[in-house]
Amino acid sequence: MRAVDIIHKKRNGGALTNEELSFLITGYSRGEIPDYQMSAWAMAVFFQGMSAEETASLTTAMAESGDQVDLSPIRGIKVDKHSTGGVGDKTSLIIGPLVASCGVPVAKMSGRGLGHTGGTIDKMESMPGFRTELTREDFIAQVNGIGVAIIGQSGNMAPADKKLYALRDVTATVESIPLIASSVMSKKIAAGADAIVLDVKTGSGAFMKTLDDSEKLAQAMVDIGTQVGRRTAALISDMDQPLGFAIGNALEVREAIETLHGRGPADLTALCIALASHMVVLGGQAGDLEEAEALLREKLRSGEALAKFKQFVAAQGADPAVGDDPALLPQAPLLVEVPAPKSGCVHAIQAEELGLAAMLLGAGRETKDSVIDHAVGITLQRKVGETVREGETLALLHVREDNAAVQTVLKRVQEAYAIGEEQLAPSPLLLSIVTEQGVTRF
Repeated sequence: MRAVDIIHKKRNGGALTNEELSFLITGYSRGEIPDYQMSAWAMAVFFQGMSAEETASLTTAMAESGDQVDLSPIRGIKVDKHSTGGVGDKTSLIIGPLVASCGVPVAKMSGRGLGHTGGTIDKMESMPGFRTELTREDFIAQVNGIGVAIIGQSGNMAPADKKLYALRDVTATVESIPLIASSVMSKKIAAGADAIVLDVKTGSGAFMKTLDDSEKLAQAMVDIGTQVGRRTAALISDMDQPLGFAIGNALEVREAIETLHGRGPADLTALCIALASHMVVLGGQAGDLEEAEALLREKLRSGEALAKFKQFVAAQGADPAVGDDPALLPQAPLLVEVPAPKSGCVHAIQAEELGLAAMLLGAGRETKDSVIDHAVGITLQRKVGETVREGETLALLHVREDNAAVQTVLKRVQEAYAIGEEQLAPSPLLLSIVTEQGVTRF
């Protein structure tokens, strides 16, 4: 078997076999197939696409290129949740303990933030003492003991994906749905869950900007899960404005805690309930979504979800008192108001711009080596559909000091808001659901 023949076959629109894709990924991982041949193959895939079977085979080959987690010692059906990335997305901090309080084990591996999207691991580390690295034995024991653990991803999980992604990034082949889908799902499959719920973002703050493209990506990932024997469902959620009000690590943890107390933002609460409902059904603790939602809302009302959060925080080394006193989290010493430049109704908020603004304040990373400040960030005071008068506060910047750089960010946040004269209702938060049966729009 030769790489050049595989490239030729895909260039001409042929379907690659499991053996051909395994040969290609294994050879590339070992350095036996050079970058220039893999680049040619990626470009062929970009133009010719891949079938569901091909994409599943590619995903399996990438998952098998490194460490695979065996979660079989954990009792029950393990259900994982993955978000394609957005601004203000702190759902894992809420969903993990919430779902665990319903009896579904959550053994989750999460990543760090880069660019305009935040990372769950960075957010959790804003709680002093929180450990994001556990041994396999401690990880499994914690899930069996309290029902939930969230740790950083293994450095050797799906290394072929890491290598291929770096190549795609410099060869203009990132925007290929089969390659994106296999990239995401190879890590989820290697992480060992029995079932997977996906939160696919769409809109200005998401990687996929249109609903059609988001649904295609979701369908590709659901098809992969189905092909490899993992029950998979995807929800498409709006990212045309940030989720909730908080952007920044400790600020988002505070908002997650408020949500577990039952007083979080309506959009954040609704999305968490929707995603968690699917996880509870797939985990066998509810017969349908209506039953699951009722169970989840009762766990929030009774305080059981919050109690589980405190258990989780304590088990991983931080002070569980943070669950009742978010003031224990790092806080920036200065608040800078962002005034509205005119009166009217908020018509749109460029979520990606706000994510980048928070990054420039120090809440995110421009490069993988950047050091983040857990205390800084942005809290929105107005969202789409709300009215504001000229000079009133659109958002608050949480900063160390007010300087020229902060004023530049302030201007950027102002410009991210579109304010019009007519009243406008916000877009729906949940747009569609994708299962192995297909796409259903709400």
